[in-house]
Amino acid sequence: MSAVPKSKFLTPEEYLAIEEKAQFKSEYFNGEMFAMAGASVSHNTVNENLSGEVHARLKVGGCRSFSRDLRLRVDATGLYTYPDLVVVCGPREYDPRNKDTLLNPTVVFEILSPSTEAYDRGTKFQHYSQIPSIREIVLISQDAMVVEVFERQAEDRWILTTFRGPNASMKLSTAALAIPLPDIYRDVEFPETLLRVLPTA
Repeated sequence: MSAVPKSKFLTPEEYLAIEEKAQFKSEYFNGEMFAMAGASVSHNTVNENLSGEVHARLKVGGCRSFSRDLRLRVDATGLYTYPDLVVVCGPREYDPRNKDTLLNPTVVFEILSPSTEAYDRGTKFQHYSQIPSIREIVLISQDAMVVEVFERQAEDRWILTTFRGPNASMKLSTAALAIPLPDIYRDVEFPETLLRVLPTA
């Protein structure tokens, strides 16, 4: 999320009208729009690999994946945002203000970058955790083979499982997915310093 919001207070309807005509995507919260920064080659490569692998594995069953171009609204907080990937299991619900805005994701994925990692792990995670339909929140490193899956438990507790290294597979309980990490990180060039210290599973 950009640190420079537009100065004028905007209603959700005004934001959505601007966003429909905009050439780049922006998040919206508490009356302000925040331009979303461009992604690195590694980020885009991981995103494309992840989207393809998840989509292929959801062809059978009641779940469907959507790429980062699908807008999500957190009803409890009013945040409008664009996750890198979402999975919805069962009927989909949309914002009555805009039928292209999803309300009930089952799984959300965020690919971490240096400029957004603190926000994704902190504030954004707290927003996502207030969506009742979400069962798992997945944080994916773009600089090393590390995937963190937070699974919702009773009383809104979250259990973290970390998958690390070329011998590991990301496993999701909700959508019954298991994807080898090398498939997610195919063609990603890692910094040499990380390759030397990254343990294998």
